[in-house]
Amino acid sequence: MPNTRQALDGKAMGIMVLLCMLWGVQQSHLKAVVDEISLMLLIALRSGLSALLVAGLMHYRQERMNLAQNWKPGLVVGLLFAVEFVFVAEGLRYTAASHMIVLVYTAPIFVALGMHWLFPAERLAAVQWVGVLLAFVGIGVTFLGHEQPSTGSNMLWGDFLGLLSGLAWGLTTLVVRASSLANAPATETLQYQLVATFILLLIVALVTGQAEFNPTPVVWASLAFQGILVSFASFLIWFALLRRYMAAQLGIFSFLTPLFGVLFGVVLLNESLELHFIIGAVMVLLGLVVVSGYGWFVGWRGK
Repeated sequence: MPNTRQALDGKAMGIMVLLCMLWGVQQSHLKAVVDEISLMLLIALRSGLSALLVAGLMHYRQERMNLAQNWKPGLVVGLLFAVEFVFVAEGLRYTAASHMIVLVYTAPIFVALGMHWLFPAERLAAVQWVGVLLAFVGIGVTFLGHEQPSTGSNMLWGDFLGLLSGLAWGLTTLVVRASSLANAPATETLQYQLVATFILLLIVALVTGQAEFNPTPVVWASLAFQGILVSFASFLIWFALLRRYMAAQLGIFSFLTPLFGVLFGVVLLNESLELHFIIGAVMVLLGLVVVSGYGWFVGWRGK
C-alpha cells in the first residue's frame, strides 16, 4: 500500500498546538486539585471514565477486542502504562509540575534506544547518539543543585519518579511496536491501557490510603476535563492525525508539550525554575529533537 501521508499543513499545525497545550497543562491541572482529591484516585477515575467512552466508541464502530491474539501484550502494555501513572501521581506529591512534564517526555529517548537493539532497520545514526548523550547529560543536570536540603531531597525523589514514568512510557511504546499490538486498532491498544490503569491505581489508592474524594464542582469538572478531553478525545485526535500526516513531523511538533508544561507550571502554579533545571531541560529537549527529528531531516534534505 503506498504511503499517502502528507506533510503538515496549517490546519494540522493548529491542531497540534492545541493538543500540546492540552497535554502540557494536565500536569499543572493535576497538581492544582491535589487538596480536593488524591492524584492516584483522580487518575484512576479518569481512566475508568475514558475506558467507558472508548468502549462506547468501539461499539458504535462495531470493533471487537482481539483477545485471543492480543491479550498477553495487552496485559503487559496495560501494566506498564498503569505503572507510568503511579509514578506520575506519586511524583507530583513531591516535585513541581514543570519538572514532571520534562522528565516524562524523556520517553522517546528510551524508545530510540530500545528500537536500536530490537529493529536493525531503526538503528541510531552517529548524530542521534550525540542527541542521546545530550539528553542524558541534561537529565543529570536537572537533578543537581537543589538549594534547600529537605525540600531538595523531596523534589529529587519526585524528579526520580518522573524519570521512571518516562522509562515506563518508553517501554510501553516498545512493547506495542514489537508485538501483535502494532497491527491492532488504536482503540484496542488504548483500552488495554485505560482499563489496567483504572484497576491498578484504584487498588493502590485504596491500599495506601489515597482515596480522598471531596465531591466539589471543581473535582467533577477536573474529572470531566481529564477523562473526556485529555485521556479520550485528545488521543483519538492524535491517532487520526497519525493516519493522515507524517509521523516524524507530528513527533517533532509534540515536543511543544513540555514547553507548554513548564509555562503552565510557572503561570498557573507560580512554580519557580532553578537555573540548573532550565539548562538541563533545554539539553533534554534538544537531545530529543536530534534523536526524533533526524529521520525527518534526512528525508527533507533528500528531496
